[in-house]
Amino acid sequence: MVAFSGRSPLAMSSVASPDGRVQGSSFTPHHFKPFRSHAHYQQVMRALRKLQESGFYWGAVGGREASSMLRSEPPGTFLIRDSSDHHHFFTLSVQTARGTKNLRIHSEGGGFFLQPDPQNTQELPQFDCVLKLIAHYMGKGPDAGRSRDGACGGEVEMKGRSVYLIHTGGERVPLELRRPLSTSLSSLQHMCRRTLNNRGLGGPERAEQLPHTLRDFLEEYDAPI
Repeated sequence: MVAFSGRSPLAMSSVASPDGRVQGSSFTPHHFKPFRSHAHYQQVMRALRKLQESGFYWGAVGGREASSMLRSEPPGTFLIRDSSDHHHFFTLSVQTARGTKNLRIHSEGGGFFLQPDPQNTQELPQFDCVLKLIAHYMGKGPDAGRSRDGACGGEVEMKGRSVYLIHTGGERVPLELRRPLSTSLSSLQHMCRRTLNNRGLGGPERAEQLPHTLRDFLEEYDAPI
C-alpha cells in the first residue's frame, strides 16, 4: 500500500494509489518501502500496472507459497511477486533443477535489475520496467542474441547471449526463464497484444498508423511476454 508519512513522503507496500486506496482487495501489505523521488514512484507504479496486466504477477505471495506452487512445475517456470524484504518491491521466483530460487529485483537509480553478484563489481543491465527485465533474461528483449564484451555483473556469455548465474549451494546455476506461471487465463485481446509485441508489430512507427483506441491499448502493455 502506498502511504504518506512525516519523514518519508512516498512509500509502498504491495498495491495502492497516492490517496491510500488499495487497488484490488486481494493484495495484503507486506512492508513499507520508501521511494527515492516522485519520478521513482511513477516508474514503480507504471511497472506495477503492467505487471497486473501480465497475468503472472502474484502480489503478496510469500516465498514458501511460491516454492510450493512452482515445485511441481518444470525448470524455467517463474512468477513475479511482492518482495517480503522491505528493501525491495518485487521478487522473481523461478523453478530450477536445484529447486525454487528467489531473486530480488532491485529498484535503484535508473531502473530495475537483479541482485548483483558480490564477486563481480560490474553493473547489471537496468530496465525501466520489470517486464522488460524478464524479457531480457528470456532472450526476448531488443538486445536478444547480441554479443557483449565480457561478462556483466552475474552474467556470462553463453551461445551469443548473456546469462545470469544464480549462486546456490556453492554452485552457479544459469537462470533460465521459459514460461510464467499464470494466475488466470488471459483475455483474447491481451494474447493478441502480446503476440504483436513478440513479433515487433507494436512498435511506435507502426502504432502511428493505428486508431487511437487501439494504439492506447498497445501502449498500456508493450512487453512480448
